[in-house]
Amino acid sequence: MTRRTRSRRNVAKIQTEYVQEHEEQRDFKAKQKKLLFRRLLAFGVLFSLIMGILVFTHINQRAVMEEKQQKYDEKVATLEEYKAENNKLNKEIQLLGDIDYLLKIARKDYFFSEDGEIIFKLPDEDPSY
Repeated sequence: MTRRTRSRRNVAKIQTEYVQEHEEQRDFKAKQKKLLFRRLLAFGVLFSLIMGILVFTHINQRAVMEEKQQKYDEKVATLEEYKAENNKLNKEIQLLGDIDYLLKIARKDYFFSEDGEIIFKLPDEDPSY
């Protein structure tokens, strides 16, 4: 043992009011420091928990938004196709009002002929013999 350790064991503490007050203040400050550390730790854990929930919610909302945006884009593309088809059908309706167009379709699809006309239907593909 060193000299310093031996001398500390042999030294008695002074039991005066000043020393007791000083020790009480030291104990009080130690308790306050411990409580402060615990409060800071609790707030840190609470902050981390709240931030984790917010980040998780944000990521989920971005995924939902991306999915909805994709569905929206698909719907817009489908709408454009329907609009194009609608325009085509409207033109067809206008053409069906024309008698010359109706006669042309009747001759082509239903083999109607004019007076003295003979219609021959040729195959579309050549047979490969």
